[in-house]
Amino acid sequence: MDSLFDATPNTKASLGPGRGVGFPTPIDGIHSSGIDSPGSSVFDLPMQSTTPAVSRPAPHLEIHPPSLETFQTPPMTANESNHLDSISFVLISGGTGGNAICTAFPKACYVLPVSDNGGSSSEIIRVLGGPSIGDIRSRLVRLIPSAPPSSPLEAIRTLLAYRLPPHYSERQAREEWRDIVEGRSILWNGIPTDRKETIRGFLVYFESELLKRAHKNFTFINGSIGNYFLAAAQGFFRSLPSAIFLFSSITNSQANILPVIVTNHTVTIAVELEDGERIIGQCDISHPVAQIPEINLEDSNEEWSPLENHQQNVLFQAEGKKDYKPLSSRIHRLFYINAYGIEIHPSPNPEYLSSLRTSNVLVYSCGSLWTSIIPCLALRGVAREIAGSVSLRAKILLLNVENDRETTGYSAVDYVQAIARTLNSQYQPQPIGLGNASTMYPISAFVTDVLYLRGGTISVDEDKITALGVRCTEVIPEEHSGLPRFTADTMKTAIEEILTRNV
Repeated sequence: MDSLFDATPNTKASLGPGRGVGFPTPIDGIHSSGIDSPGSSVFDLPMQSTTPAVSRPAPHLEIHPPSLETFQTPPMTANESNHLDSISFVLISGGTGGNAICTAFPKACYVLPVSDNGGSSSEIIRVLGGPSIGDIRSRLVRLIPSAPPSSPLEAIRTLLAYRLPPHYSERQAREEWRDIVEGRSILWNGIPTDRKETIRGFLVYFESELLKRAHKNFTFINGSIGNYFLAAAQGFFRSLPSAIFLFSSITNSQANILPVIVTNHTVTIAVELEDGERIIGQCDISHPVAQIPEINLEDSNEEWSPLENHQQNVLFQAEGKKDYKPLSSRIHRLFYINAYGIEIHPSPNPEYLSSLRTSNVLVYSCGSLWTSIIPCLALRGVAREIAGSVSLRAKILLLNVENDRETTGYSAVDYVQAIARTLNSQYQPQPIGLGNASTMYPISAFVTDVLYLRGGTISVDEDKITALGVRCTEVIPEEHSGLPRFTADTMKTAIEEILTRNV
């Protein structure tokens, strides 16, 4: 039987101008139901990676002001510009916003926020604490290599992507969870024994942690099995990157997924509106649900549960985002707060900063601007790395096709300016410039290109965007019904076009 950690391995669009530890042992007395599960030797996917690992240098400790030449786009050979396999990407996105297009980036580092407090993540945070893992789980599942429907890998994907139905009663949800954690569920069919017992061992660990906190009445309704597994691994290792590594190893994935902040504690974001109002928590900012109790920001001595009275499982459904109550005014800024409600300035994942120094293309993905993209930018040192990187040849904003609650009334210019304003805020460890005078980076130091789909509802004034030093590229989408959407194929074609222009 192979080791758990064995390594593994167009429609064109028309464009217009313009990441030796021990594992928890399953509880004695809990055994599988006898359902036959094959060993890993029947895996039908390659065990060796076909692409070489990308080596990243250790983060720099010294900070130097960038020279004027820093903002000039380095030249690119024609050969590099036409082959995306040779291009390294940093993709900043939320969980669902970039899922549809992530396969367009062969060599990519995916940076995701850890502040989503909606869906089943809210219930895990309420009872166990820890960073939010919902967006990361979503991307990990999406990047599991494709496999035939009857393959073991597809069975693992089905299990880790499974969500207990939101219409279940509490008793029904608990009964189905019991079948899963005890190994009796048909979801285990076809999963190799070593993978099955590894996954189940962490689900048993998750169950044991809930039993220690039985007074908090954890609800399994709408719960994601992948979230439970990832949260258990994070709690056991006390390391989210280690949990991501385990998930990737079990699923033969070579995806490089980075949490924007490496922490074992709950991460909370808040926004300040132009009228002075403050809103706490991603769910309340982006898609509030009626009758949610307020977050009690009292600290707790229990590391797993710093927010004792965190809101319960909100049963958020993605399609419900279109039905929302508008904000009282536009969002002025986003910031992080600690368990006492005090604004803090956390340091970003050093791997994130390192990737900005060594990658070729930065992509601000489509998705929620203020709760998916901005949380990855409103951190110390990020602006300097983006503006001062000598390797980044393009910094591309994928414009949404429609606005949501966070961006009601926004034009393309508003999106660009929100990104630049956030990055130009004083998250730098020291001012840049003469004496104590801080220097503002030009918008083009952060965004060089805007990609937008023809047929979208957001206004794009190419003249105004061009005046900011940013190029515009309109993409004619593939045939579709309703609003257009970015696809992997249209992304490949559009980015190749942008990189060709930079030669």
